[in-house]
Amino acid sequence: MPRVPVVVAKTEFRRTIRAVSNERTKLLMMAALAVFMLGSVVVAGGYLLPELGAQVAESVSPSEADLATDLVTGGVAVGWLFLVFMVGIRTFTAAATVDKPAFLLTSTSLRNTVIGVIGAEILLFATWLVPPAILLSSAFASGAGTILPVPLTLVVVALALITAVPVGFVIGVWVRHLVTVYEPIARYRMVIFVGFWVLYFGAIATGRFNVVMGELFTALQGSPLGWPGHLLLAGVPNVPASSATIVGAIVGGAVLGTVATAIGIASARVHWFADPARFDDAEESTEQESSDRLSGVLSRGLSRPIRTVTVTAIRRTKRAPIRLVYVGYPLLGAIGFVQGIVQSGTVPSYVAVLLSLYVVWAAGALFTLNPLGDLGRALPAVVTSTLTGRQAINGLVIAGALVAVPIALLVSLVLGVISPLSLEQTAALVAGTVVGAVVTPALATGIGSVFPRFGSVNVTNNREAVMPSKTAFIVYSLAIMLPTAAAVVLYTDSPELLAELIATISAWTPGPELSVSARGITVAAWTVLVVGLAAPPASYQYAAEQFDWYTLE
Repeated sequence: MPRVPVVVAKTEFRRTIRAVSNERTKLLMMAALAVFMLGSVVVAGGYLLPELGAQVAESVSPSEADLATDLVTGGVAVGWLFLVFMVGIRTFTAAATVDKPAFLLTSTSLRNTVIGVIGAEILLFATWLVPPAILLSSAFASGAGTILPVPLTLVVVALALITAVPVGFVIGVWVRHLVTVYEPIARYRMVIFVGFWVLYFGAIATGRFNVVMGELFTALQGSPLGWPGHLLLAGVPNVPASSATIVGAIVGGAVLGTVATAIGIASARVHWFADPARFDDAEESTEQESSDRLSGVLSRGLSRPIRTVTVTAIRRTKRAPIRLVYVGYPLLGAIGFVQGIVQSGTVPSYVAVLLSLYVVWAAGALFTLNPLGDLGRALPAVVTSTLTGRQAINGLVIAGALVAVPIALLVSLVLGVISPLSLEQTAALVAGTVVGAVVTPALATGIGSVFPRFGSVNVTNNREAVMPSKTAFIVYSLAIMLPTAAAVVLYTDSPELLAELIATISAWTPGPELSVSARGITVAAWTVLVVGLAAPPASYQYAAEQFDWYTLE
């Protein structure tokens, strides 16, 4: 690779690593992802592959050799497709938008820039793929008694990277071009974005994703995408590999990587030098009309300052919905619930309660978990205006309730009807969810005022937004979960069961035995519940006072 693309690749790679390492939250999330996704595979492979390698080295029947060939070639083909998918997503979110384009695109040729960006992506994905590949191939090689699986595995990984990354780059660039430049699609990009992830996680939750992967696994075993698998088989004792297929895989990979890179250069030229879609005037007009209608409805019962805060909070979030991305994080844990619902054909009662509780939690997280920090650059003007703290907090609480209450009513009612809950229990669920959607915004205001965040954070590599602090996020979640747990303990009359459970666990753990009476648990549950019920008005009062007392530094 020429010197300039190498410099670009090293710079982009270093910038990406620095951006991740400077954010502890993102670093912890990536570490957790590596542990749960790659760590489990490596640990399982470390135990199973040495024995498998020894068995293969000892003897392999023709049918077993055919099965091994199908498994390896199908796995390589599906893995290549998944790698293209991941590269496409990363290109769409980050690599398709270069940092400091006015400098980079004028300091060197477009060809050097694209090759450098693709090289940086190859390095980035190699940091994820190469270590587990070495560990797993070494484990197999130790059992098989030959070192060949290790270098051949690295060759396959390199072949996959130099082909999948350029292909994924081309796909990601064109998808981003369509949703940012092509006006008919760009106008509805948020709907498309949400729909894509709903379909993706819906496919995983319903099991359709596994079905599709199984079909592709079988269909692609003999295709060119599976040819690199014969490179792996060349290092496996007693399993024949096709020399012609190996040559075809190497030559085809070189051709595909070169052609995809050339297409990527042409695609980047189209996208990077294109003007983004412009429809701000029409959107601004529609948004203004919507805001005027909402303001007109609120004018019947709210003063002008409160009305202005309410409309502004909703409008600000509508313009930059990425600020609310953290609200959807808990839904990732609902994938397991959806799988159970699809398999059983019904919604369990506990799932209906948990999803309704999530709606209650989200109601407070929408607009009120960072009342001061959300003002951004407008903070000095707002806190020095005639707007009082009560007016500001009332406006935010009303904004949260206006959005959350209809959703709470609909979600809790539907879940209650389709679940085994009785009519009385459904009514209690609906009432509790609706009331909670009104109360939690008030609860969030005080917590957000105690733990504000004024600076923006990177949501993606090229998008920043002001979000609530991690401490506010945790404290607010606990302020909802603890009183809810206390209410469940009292409603189900389970203090005695909890006391026995604590005594049993204490007896099995080292150290002094811990004994808690059922009466003590009951008193603690009532205390937590009462404090939880008193927290929202106290939190609201504190937030209003903080707004009035806030001084600019």
